[in-house]
Amino acid sequence: MEQEEVIIKINNLSKIYNEGKENEVRALNSVSFNLNKGEFTVILGPSGAGKSTLLNILGGMDTPSYGDFIFEDANVSKYNPEELTMFRRKKIGFVFQFYNLIANLSAVENVQLASALADDPFDSYDILEKVGLAKRVNNFPPQLSGGEQQRVAIARALVKKPQLLLCDEPTGALDSKTGSTIIALLKDISKEFNISVVMVTHNAKIAECAERLIIVRDGRIDTDTTNKNPKKPEEINW
Repeated sequence: MEQEEVIIKINNLSKIYNEGKENEVRALNSVSFNLNKGEFTVILGPSGAGKSTLLNILGGMDTPSYGDFIFEDANVSKYNPEELTMFRRKKIGFVFQFYNLIANLSAVENVQLASALADDPFDSYDILEKVGLAKRVNNFPPQLSGGEQQRVAIARALVKKPQLLLCDEPTGALDSKTGSTIIALLKDISKEFNISVVMVTHNAKIAECAERLIIVRDGRIDTDTTNKNPKKPEEINW
């Protein structure tokens, strides 16, 4: 049996807003877990549970109040703003609910914009072919369906060769059939490129596809389980 490689260690991580004040909010409260390389992880929880705060810290867009975020033996929680910028640029790919594409750039130009930030990117045309858009590379976002736009967004995130792909409700703006194909694509990418994919969602159906499921409630880890036999998206009754 192949041994799992831990890529991220989260130790007693807390994020507190307005600490010590009457309106103090503990968005995360002493959270601890590890993430493995090449694993498809779903972080599930209701609005306000702390899952988006956790995603922002994993992506270097926010810093914890206490605790440690270790990425490949480097303590990212101690990084200064410049180091966080380089961390996001070199290690992280982001996929958002509403795509965040530039409307007056073609699909391939949107991807090339991201590739220009990387030291050793994939070829933008090859990546768009990989996500099923070989014939749509010159189309602009308004000419693409929602599912196609999300595929461009995934290609844009993937072209940098990230080690961690963070997805914030990537199917939230899509119908269930299209959303299912996007989840299948993300799972395939995780395996083919050995990339750790973390998806934040409130959709419990998506959790059935996860190799790893972390449920967050009130800023704490409620459950952290591994599923050796996750369902394929097409097997789920959406």
